Amino acid sequence: MHKNDELYICRVCGLEQSEPQWGIDGESPTYNICECCGVEFGYEDSTLIGIRTYRDKWIKSGAKWNCVKYQPISWSLNKQLANVPKKYL
Repeated sequence: MHKNDELYICRVCGLEQSEPQWGIDGESPTYNICECCGVEFGYEDSTLIGIRTYRDKWIKSGAKWNCVKYQPISWSLNKQLANVPKKYL
């Protein structure tokens, strides 16, 4: 899909999205919910502190998928987190 385009990657968990969750301009949030970490794009991920806080809380609570039916069988938290753009770490 769009693995090389950070506009399609969740800023919190690194899951590739089907559309840019912050718009093509990277500044217009959709307020959709990430199927993996459950972040609402434009709310909990609107600041670097918010992103880090949400990610830490999600990981500490077991990094459970928000929509379990979409979780890949061979899912790896570390591999997915490696997709997070460096500026959001």
